[in-house]
Amino acid sequence: MKKNSVAVVGAAETTKMGKIPDVSVIGLHADAALNAMKDAGLKPSDIDGVATAGISPVELAHYLGITPTYADGTSVGGCSFMLHVRHAAAAINEGLCKTVLITHGESGRSRVGAGAFARAPSSLMGQFEMPFGVTSPPTMFTIPVLRYMKTYGATEEDLATVSVIQREWAALNPRASFKDPITVDDVLNSPMIAWPFRMLMCCLVTDGGGALILTSADRAKDFPQKPVYILGTGESVETPMVSQMEDFTSSKAFRVSGKKAFEESGIKHSDVDHLMIYDAFAHLPLYGLEDLGFCKPGEAKDFIRERNTAPPKDGKPGGKLPLNTNGGGLSYMHSGMYGMYALQESVRQMRGIAPAQVEGAKISIAHGVGGMFAASGTIVFTNEEKL
Repeated sequence: MKKNSVAVVGAAETTKMGKIPDVSVIGLHADAALNAMKDAGLKPSDIDGVATAGISPVELAHYLGITPTYADGTSVGGCSFMLHVRHAAAAINEGLCKTVLITHGESGRSRVGAGAFARAPSSLMGQFEMPFGVTSPPTMFTIPVLRYMKTYGATEEDLATVSVIQREWAALNPRASFKDPITVDDVLNSPMIAWPFRMLMCCLVTDGGGALILTSADRAKDFPQKPVYILGTGESVETPMVSQMEDFTSSKAFRVSGKKAFEESGIKHSDVDHLMIYDAFAHLPLYGLEDLGFCKPGEAKDFIRERNTAPPKDGKPGGKLPLNTNGGGLSYMHSGMYGMYALQESVRQMRGIAPAQVEGAKISIAHGVGGMFAASGTIVFTNEEKL
C-alpha cells in the first residue's frame, strides 16, 4: 500500500468492558461502532465500507442501517482485524469506498448470543488433532512452547515474568480487568491449566468490543480527532493445525507478515517507539519479539527479564521498547479475538491519550496472531503526516 495514504479517524471500545451479561454479541458490535462514529463525528449514512469477524458484515450493515459499496468478512482468528485494516486501506486507495468501519464484539464470558466452540469432525483439526486430546487453546499452544523451551532453555519463570510485567502495565490502566500487582511466585503458584501454562499465564475471558474508522489521508484533517496514519501492513497464514507448523520455535506467518510491514513502511527496528504483540498466552510476546526481528532467536526471554519492555518502576525509567502498554490479553481484557484491542492501544498511543502514554511516541506496531499460529497480521501506525 501507499505509505500514509490512509488514516484512522475514529476509534473506540465498548462502553463497558469485562462482564456485560445484558448485551448480545451484535449489541457489542453496535455499541463499539456507535462509539467510534461519535469519536469521528459521523453517522451510519456516512459509512460506505464495513469489515468484521465473528459475525457477518451483512448482519453488521443491516443492524446499523449501512449500505456499503465495500464489505469484508475475512475471518482468520484474533488477528482478523489487522487484516481488515490492511484490506480497508487497499480498498480506499482503489476508490472502492471512502470511509470504512471495522468492528469487533464478543460475549466471551457471558456468552450472550455467542456461538459454540465446536470443531467439525470433518475438519483437519477434527480428523488429525482432536482424537489425540488437542481440543482447546491451552492444549494446542503447549505443543510449540514446549519445543521452544527445550531448544532455548526458557523456563516457567521466564513465562511468568511476561505475565508479571504485563500486570505492571495494567496497573496504570483504569479500564484493565486485573490491576493488582503479581510476582513470579504468584504466577507459578496459580492453578495448573496445561503444562507449562499456569492460570496467570493464560488470557482473560471477558466481554467487550471495539471499532475503527478509516478514510483517506487527504480527508483525515477534516475530522475532530488527531489522524493516525497507516505506514505499513503485512499479513500471512501458515496452517490450521498447530501440530503441522514448519518450526515450533518460530511462526512462519509472524515472520512473513512482519517482514512485509517493515518493508512497506520503510522503517528500522530502532524507529519503533511502541509495540503491541497479541498475548493470549505468555509465550506469544517471546515469539513476536523474535519473529519480528527485535530479538535474535532465544533471546526474547532475556530481553523481557531485563525490563526492556517494562514500565517505569521504583523511580527507574521504563524500558526502551514499551510492550503491551494496556496490560495485554493477560491483564487488560481478552474476549476471544484480541486483535482489535491491540489496534486500539496503538491508536491511543499515537493520539497521545493512552493511560500509560509513551512520551514522544511517533511509531507504533500492532502485531496479531490468528488461531494457534495459523495466521498473522501486522500494522505500522504513525502520528506524523509525512515520515
